[in-house]
Amino acid sequence: MTTHDLLQILLYFTLLIALTPILGNYMYRIFTGDRPPLGLYLGKLENLTYRFAGIDSHKQSDWKSYTLDLLYFNLTGLVVLMLMQLFQAHLPLNPAGLPNVKWDSACNTAVSFVTSTNWQGYAGETTLSNFVQMVGLTVQNFVSAATGMAVLLVLIRGLMNKCNHGLGNFWVDLTRITLYVLLPLSILYALVLIGQGVIQNFHPNLAYQTVEGVNQVIPQGPVASQIAIKQLGTNGGGFFNANSAHPFENPTPFSNFLEMLALLLIPAALTYTYGKMVGSVRQGWTLFTAMLLMLLVGLCLSLYAEYSPNPISGKLPLMEGKELRFGISNSVLWSTATSAASNGSVIAMHDSLSPLSGMVAMINIMLGEVIFGGVGAGLYGMVIFVLLTVFIAGLMVGRTPEYLGKKIQKFEIQMAMVAVLAPNLIILLFSAWACLSNQGLTSLNNAGPHGLSEILYAYSSAAGNNGSAFAGLNANTLFYNVTLGIGMLIGRFGILVPVLAIAGSLAGKNKTPSSSGTFQTDNWLFVGLLIAVILIVGGLTHFPALALGPIADHLLLNNGITF
Repeated sequence: MTTHDLLQILLYFTLLIALTPILGNYMYRIFTGDRPPLGLYLGKLENLTYRFAGIDSHKQSDWKSYTLDLLYFNLTGLVVLMLMQLFQAHLPLNPAGLPNVKWDSACNTAVSFVTSTNWQGYAGETTLSNFVQMVGLTVQNFVSAATGMAVLLVLIRGLMNKCNHGLGNFWVDLTRITLYVLLPLSILYALVLIGQGVIQNFHPNLAYQTVEGVNQVIPQGPVASQIAIKQLGTNGGGFFNANSAHPFENPTPFSNFLEMLALLLIPAALTYTYGKMVGSVRQGWTLFTAMLLMLLVGLCLSLYAEYSPNPISGKLPLMEGKELRFGISNSVLWSTATSAASNGSVIAMHDSLSPLSGMVAMINIMLGEVIFGGVGAGLYGMVIFVLLTVFIAGLMVGRTPEYLGKKIQKFEIQMAMVAVLAPNLIILLFSAWACLSNQGLTSLNNAGPHGLSEILYAYSSAAGNNGSAFAGLNANTLFYNVTLGIGMLIGRFGILVPVLAIAGSLAGKNKTPSSSGTFQTDNWLFVGLLIAVILIVGGLTHFPALALGPIADHLLLNNGITF
């Protein structure tokens, strides 16, 4: 590892910390009703959207009405996106003449993008037309990200309301988040990426002859517009099968740095927004600190594992599957950040990572995608663990648990446990099913513990709505398309609905003034307790499976045995 690598990693985290309050404060203004300098023009578009859709922007919803609106919107998007793929051959902007997509793959992809998982069991450039990529996938990248942020806003309102069940309007939240946050940032990012060489066109695929005399087809399409929101919205669905390792998606070291920064930019900034909205910036920085510490520990372990010599590579660092243009450090930083951010984009093959580095990426997802996580989703997942932490701390000292003046009682803890257990149940049960069935085993690229890691990672990625893959597993089969699709739905809505229920319960409660006996949730002691609860409740659940998978793989690798 060179000095240049260390300086780049230092610059990366310095910029992330510096930009957190800037973007966080901007989003706070948007979410509290302010309008940015472009608000005069975007405001007209916002009002036009309400009139066109017949939305009463002043109407307030309780948590049940808000949930029904959200589910209705997502179900509609799922059906429309699936139909686009099933009838792709008859739709415009299909210069390559791509055929209709099979029903199981179409269903899996529709579920994937609606749930902000962006798992891809297909090669984008040879499977989906420009129309489906642009009108279907890119649109879902925006609205699925906005949905996660909207749920976070509801939870914040539930914490701040005093005996008031009005939690906002889903359609207004969705519109404002898209118009004032995601769209401007994505346009700016797309323009910069185009300047770096990311393509953005509607040209048909180009055919060339290589120096070896082999015919090669160079795919074209509206790439930059999808890449910008796939990174900023923590989505991850690549236009090309190689994802961000493809030079048309990620052509230069500068574009690589910007795309890595975009992975964590909004999730990190939302912690500051959260602190401002709940009336204590320290609360936001506390959550940011817990997230950052877990990310840094995982990154250090991954770097150590990748740079350590092993008998298989002749006592040299592992180079298989790395992004050779940007080096080992960038490959590892990307894999750590993308698995922590609920983003499925990759620049290196996770299947070729060292076992410990692959385990770090897997654990980042298994913990509930709370190490920054998806936009909105990561932070409301972290607040779930905050509620569990104050509940456990309250039991230890014999006091009624409270958080931000709200008493945490039976219903909130029941819903919190549903949200924590739902994705874990999917990971373990479906992984066991795949290991016991021929349909699951025939898709493996490797046997032994590494093969188990491929299966564990796939279901972790689905249940955690991450979307990245070990990529050694052939998941575009009927068995995996269906089971992973179910996992993505439960991983998204099995958490989202309980969070909304918690918000509704908290909104109906009064706030208790803080006193000398109030348990502090904005200091280093709480950071340590929170991390401990995340590791114990979220991490130990999967320790037996990890011991049989990546840990066993690591021990065997050090003895010169691979699978």
